[in-house]
Amino acid sequence: MKNENLLKSLITGAAIIITAMVIGNAVKNRNAAEDSISVVGLGTRDFESDEIYWSGSYSVKASSAKEAYDAINRDKEKVKAFFLEKGFTAAEFNFSGVNFNKSYRTIVLEARGETVKTESVFDGYTATQTVHFKSEKNPALMKKIEGVIDQTSELINSGIEFEGSAPQYLYSDLPGLKHNLIENASKDANERAVKIATTASGHLGKLKDASMGVFQITGQGSVEEDSYGGNFDMYSKMKTARITVRLTYNLD
Repeated sequence: MKNENLLKSLITGAAIIITAMVIGNAVKNRNAAEDSISVVGLGTRDFESDEIYWSGSYSVKASSAKEAYDAINRDKEKVKAFFLEKGFTAAEFNFSGVNFNKSYRTIVLEARGETVKTESVFDGYTATQTVHFKSEKNPALMKKIEGVIDQTSELINSGIEFEGSAPQYLYSDLPGLKHNLIENASKDANERAVKIATTASGHLGKLKDASMGVFQITGQGSVEEDSYGGNFDMYSKMKTARITVRLTYNLD
C-alpha cells in the first residue's frame, strides 16, 4: 500500500510538472506572437502610356458572297487611300481578313389583321473588314493615330460607314514599374513600422513576414475602387499605378 501511494504521488507530481511546462510554452508562444507589429505600405506612381492600339471596321451588303467580296475590296482601297492621304505609310496599318455573315430579314404573315406566323428569309451577305493601327514607343506615330481618330467621319463622303473603336493605351515597361512600386511600398511600410515602434518606446526587430497586395492601374483622378483581382485600365492615356505591401516585424 505504501509503495502504491508513493507511485501515485510520483505520477501526480510528474503530471503537474508536464502541465506547467505546456502552459508555460503556450504563454511564451502567445507572447512571442504578440511581440510583433504588422504595417501596410503604399507605393503609387502617375505615368503616361507610351503605346496605343486602335482599329476601325466597315461593312458592305450584297446578294451574293462574290458581290460582297468585290464591294469590300473596293472600300478597302478607299480606306487605304484615306489613311495614306492623312500622312500614314502603308507599313503603319494593316487590314484583317474579310468576315462574311449571312443576313436574314423577318417576314410577318397576317390574316384579318392578326399575325399568323413569322418567317426568316435569307437577305444576302454582309462582309466586314477591320483596319488596325498600333504604336509601340513611337510618340510621333501615337500622335498621328490620335489625330486621325476624329477625322474618320470624312469617309462617309466616299460612301463608307466607318466605325472606329475606342483607343487602348498601354505601357511598355510594366515589370519595371511594378518593381519600383514594390520598392516604394516596402520603404513606406518600414518607415511606418519604425515610427510606431519608436512612439511606443519599442525597438523594431527582424522582419518576420512580407506579403504583396494586388497591382492596380486606373486612370488618373479615377474614383474606381480597388478590385480583388486587380484593375487594369486600358482606355486612359494618363494612368495611376499602385500596390500595397504588408510587413510584419518582431519587436525587441
